[in-house]
Amino acid sequence: MSLVSIRLPDDLEAQLAREAARAQRPKSEIARDAIADYLERIERERFLSEIARAARERGHAEALAVASEALYTDNEALAASEHAVHEPKPRYRARKGSTRT
Repeated sequence: MSLVSIRLPDDLEAQLAREAARAQRPKSEIARDAIADYLERIERERFLSEIARAARERGHAEALAVASEALYTDNEALAASEHAVHEPKPRYRARKGSTRT
């Protein structure tokens, strides 16, 4: 896994630290998830824009309507997933010297 260093404004870093504490997750994990979500959303928007552009060039009103409807539904689903509660990941650690029979 690559290491990326970024500079954050103090207020954004404070928000990230608060969320990490609330979710009991590392800040890097939250940032990684946010970046992945952002990149997926941008790629999806580009794809749907390309469909709409191709439809406009061909003059297909029905294709434009479908693309427009898909964009709204897709953005709605994305917004819902962004506000989903992230459960903390369980941490299982075997006790040293302990064996179960």
